[in-house]
Amino acid sequence: MKKDKVPQDDDNLMEGRSRELCYAVDENGRYVSVLSSGWEPKNTALLQAWEQIGEEAKEAFDSFKAGRMSPLGFYMAKGMFDLSLLSAYTKIPKRRIRSHLVPKNFRRLDAETLRKYAEVLDISVDELVKGPETAEVFPGKK
Repeated sequence: MKKDKVPQDDDNLMEGRSRELCYAVDENGRYVSVLSSGWEPKNTALLQAWEQIGEEAKEAFDSFKAGRMSPLGFYMAKGMFDLSLLSAYTKIPKRRIRSHLVPKNFRRLDAETLRKYAEVLDISVDELVKGPETAEVFPGKK
């Protein structure tokens, strides 16, 4: 692909906050790096994936608000973590994580376990303990 043909779809998913590194051929026939803001088919596929993640997070949020799940479940859905992945990052066994999804067990967690979860989920311990205020997972959503 020629350098001037690299897609620059202005209606991209991240509203211009994210660009992708691509390689293209310049006017001298050499490969050069070019930043692309995306192209419509890829942005559509990414938007559909984010919508699916949003639906799963909304279900987890509803479960949290109804008292059926701890806030950990929402933050796992938002961060696209399943039990195996969260276990691998935190070094907490899957069966323990599963038990921490139960509100009464979550409320008993010690500071170190909460810190591990918060660090991996990229939130503060306070946010983790209080839980989400909204089910929104993707701030760039139009």
